[in-house]
Amino acid sequence: MSVIRLTKEFSFEAAHSLEGYDGLCREIHGHSYRLFVTVKGEPERNPDSPKLGMVMDFGILKRIVNEQIVEPLDHAFIMRNTPEAKEVCEAVSFRFSKIVLTDYQPTCENMLSDFAERLLEALPDDIELHSLKLHETATSYAEWYATDNF
Repeated sequence: MSVIRLTKEFSFEAAHSLEGYDGLCREIHGHSYRLFVTVKGEPERNPDSPKLGMVMDFGILKRIVNEQIVEPLDHAFIMRNTPEAKEVCEAVSFRFSKIVLTDYQPTCENMLSDFAERLLEALPDDIELHSLKLHETATSYAEWYATDNF
């Protein structure tokens, strides 16, 4: 049996601020995120299956990633859940409704860890999460690999 890796690319727009950071990213700013999700498994061998030859239907992968990551974060303002962030939420919530508070500083690295946890829970049992790559800009990205984490 062959183990095959599948990768699907996703994109979403989001703003964030890095509270307490000592550089420009402490200010509210946005990114056009590009997320690459790679899963692995063995292609379906049952000749009677409509999924014959597939590791996973790309449509199912798309649905899972959209539900777990893209839809909640697209066009959101992401902040670490602190008393100061709650004050900002209260001040702007009359105008902006898509504010996401996280238990972590919303860096590219921490977002990937969060995404991995979400996907590990949501993927079918016979599909392994192999890696994630999140581009914050055209030239900057972070990567998560299952082999580094298990």
